[in-house]
Amino acid sequence: MGNNYSVSGTSSRHLAEESARFMSGVYKWMTFGVLTTAIVSYSFSENTDLMSFIIQNRFVFWLLIIAQLGSVFFLSAMIKKISAFAATMIYLLYSALTGTTLSVIFLTYTQASIQSAFFVTSFSFAGLSAFGYLSKRDLGPIGTFCHMGLWGLIGFGVLTLFFPSMMSGTASTVYSLCGILVFAGLAAYDTQKIKNMNVWGREGSDDAQKGTIYGALTLYLDFINLFLSILRLTGKRR
Repeated sequence: MGNNYSVSGTSSRHLAEESARFMSGVYKWMTFGVLTTAIVSYSFSENTDLMSFIIQNRFVFWLLIIAQLGSVFFLSAMIKKISAFAATMIYLLYSALTGTTLSVIFLTYTQASIQSAFFVTSFSFAGLSAFGYLSKRDLGPIGTFCHMGLWGLIGFGVLTLFFPSMMSGTASTVYSLCGILVFAGLAAYDTQKIKNMNVWGREGSDDAQKGTIYGALTLYLDFINLFLSILRLTGKRR
């Protein structure tokens, strides 16, 4: 009996260590993706000629948007079929494309506002993700509620493309607050989900690397959308 307890204890310890390494990889790639987006976005904003070309040429702008959305949908749908190397490259491509399209925020908001929103998002996300990682409580109900809220945000956002006046005044403030609540909840929920997604004994395999990239993409999306919601609410316009 004592021997079985020892084996079980060792297995539990190894499982915890492997899970920690898996999550460390997820955070590493998520951070790398965010930094890629930030660097590309800032670099584009500093090139006035390139920014003018993108803004004035609607075909190029929408082509970038389509490429951005296409890459993330392709990665999400094909993650089990493509190689780990391909998944990593597509993730980095998506991060760079997001940085390209997000560079327009430098034309709308002051650089100080953008920096402030980024730091607030970073600290908030770290706390929320830590809560999701350490919490013993099942965050499934929170995830379900936030996903419902996400579809509501998407629906309202699509409507504003046809009726821009809907996103003015109080409606814009409420939309931003709802976005903060939704993506704050998803940051915690997705962290717990990703932590439980790791399969023991798969470390170092192609599937493990793909799981790491998929987890990084999920948290990356939560971070970027939380940042945009905070920026819309607190950002000082030019």
